[in-house]
Amino acid sequence: MTQQRAFTWPVRVYWEDTDAGGIVFYANYLKFFERARTEWLRALGIGQHGLKERTGGMFVVLETSVRYVKPARLDDELLVTAEVKEGGRASLIIDQQALDAATGALLCQGNIRIGWVEAATLRPARIPADILEALKQR
Repeated sequence: MTQQRAFTWPVRVYWEDTDAGGIVFYANYLKFFERARTEWLRALGIGQHGLKERTGGMFVVLETSVRYVKPARLDDELLVTAEVKEGGRASLIIDQQALDAATGALLCQGNIRIGWVEAATLRPARIPADILEALKQR
């Protein structure tokens, strides 16, 4: 799958994102990744709520793999990316990164496997062709 470039979404670190040590709590990177994927879809004209209503399906997270490289801290500005790494008809692997906005340093890298399911039954299904094509073009 050929990609032009990764989608990028800015995030600022707030108190609620940090742990007792003053660094971003490890699980919050998954929240940052989720927000970037949602905004990526929105930028492509694919709103999550409308998508479910229009198609009767939705994306769900099937698997995650996250590697923590450097800590982010309160008030840091991050750039969170999303880019299709591998794709099939029913699932995609999205490569995501959290970068320090000031330096470009990699803070956290993740591979998130998302699958398409029928919303009513949660049974796996094929990703609608128009959505799959839009995601592959980004």
